Amino acid sequence: MATGGGTGGTGTIRLAVSGAADVDQDELDQLTAMLRRQLLELDVTDVRMARSGGAVPEGAKPGELIAVGALVVSLAPTVLRPALRLVETWMQNRPVRTVKVDVDGRTLELGHASAEQQQQLLDAFVTELRTRGADDGNPAGSDAAAGTSAGTAGPPAVQE
Repeated sequence: MATGGGTGGTGTIRLAVSGAADVDQDELDQLTAMLRRQLLELDVTDVRMARSGGAVPEGAKPGELIAVGALVVSLAPTVLRPALRLVETWMQNRPVRTVKVDVDGRTLELGHASAEQQQQLLDAFVTELRTRGADDGNPAGSDAAAGTSAGTAGPPAVQE
């Protein structure tokens, strides 16, 4: 996780929500806005809709496009686990297939798995971030690991 200096630094995580097969873009947008509101209830610095890097379609007004289903969350390393726990809990009973989490180039795809698989996956992910942060001299290390669970849509995988 990228931080801004001391142990109180702010990092950024990117979330990409994928709806179930029958979810259209409007519903996905509503679901993403709901997740955004819930994340803002945590002690995060900011949660904003991610901007699309694509070109503006012909005939559209100039400006930045918002990427449907994508959020950028600015938070302190100590809030990483609670934020991931909130995402995992939020996914339950919603027409969401997966939420892809990107923390400083490391990705994790949260989906629907058993509680045990969810716990193992997130523990491994946060431990990897903490270990990598300590190796890089990044203070995100030990503060980033304070209790969460999540699942995967397929086999548990942490990608670089």
